[in-house]
Amino acid sequence: MSGGIVATGDEAKAFVKALCRKKKFAKATHNTWAVVLPDGTPVKNDDGESGAGIVILRMLEREGLTGHIIVVTRWFGGTKLGGDRFRRVQDAVRIYLDDIG
Repeated sequence: MSGGIVATGDEAKAFVKALCRKKKFAKATHNTWAVVLPDGTPVKNDDGESGAGIVILRMLEREGLTGHIIVVTRWFGGTKLGGDRFRRVQDAVRIYLDDIG
């Protein structure tokens, strides 16, 4: 999980692009992300992990947190997680939310 401050959709995309330039993240299967921009606009991207972006987005909305992008990165390890993948996304988002206080 990675996160940071962004103010626009372009900044959010640039954040993810910069993250994916790092070898570790470039080789990831999914870099799913979401942000509620300071103007209230929700932006998300599942990156092939269907439904994961909305999980991140809903958690941000529940917290009333704007301007923070959260990227949940996953590498496929050979085992399909099914519904458990959403719990893992939630766990990663909770870590970020706890870290920022």
